[in-house]
Amino acid sequence: MIQVRINPSLSERFPDIYLSSREKFVEVRQSKNLEEHVSKIRNSINYTLENIKDHPVVRAFRDFYWEIGIDPTKIRPASEALVRRILSGSSLPEINNVVDAGNLASLETLIPIGIYDLDKIVGVPVLRFAKPGEEFIDITGKVKKLEPYNIVLSDDVGIIHIFPHRDSLRTMIDWDTRRVLIIGCGVKGVPRDLVEYAVDRVLHYLEIL
Repeated sequence: MIQVRINPSLSERFPDIYLSSREKFVEVRQSKNLEEHVSKIRNSINYTLENIKDHPVVRAFRDFYWEIGIDPTKIRPASEALVRRILSGSSLPEINNVVDAGNLASLETLIPIGIYDLDKIVGVPVLRFAKPGEEFIDITGKVKKLEPYNIVLSDDVGIIHIFPHRDSLRTMIDWDTRRVLIIGCGVKGVPRDLVEYAVDRVLHYLEIL
């Protein structure tokens, strides 16, 4: 079992950052009844596009973004972006059962979740501050030079995630993926048991999609 580490200098600066992780063998395929699950979550939501920013979990991530120098009105926390999508009448993009399971769990809990191909990870992942000018290749293939305030998850090869909103191309889930690492992200103001629950919900959706 991989134990994802948090760099001591990051822990000192942000002692409330919390990660929950699970490993899982998977069979990547098209999802079953994705829209049915999206509709069920949409119907259970008791907030709107206008007031979602005031939800305590969304507010916690927005406050964290401001603290690290990111404008959350321009770069939204991944979970908030997903919820805004379905509240505006759109559905989720259907990717595959693994990615879709993560998106559903994130929609349900408002917790950002990353899922990575475990066989593409080298060494032990660590959450840390980016180095000035360090490069990140996102899931679309776009190259971005990072600033020291960026927080990243990296392995022995390079960056696999910008915390907590963007995954890398190298460790993305594809049709040949057989083992995944699931990570839920928490910050100050987000209950740790909610982060744990969110990761468990990914496992639940993997069983039924």
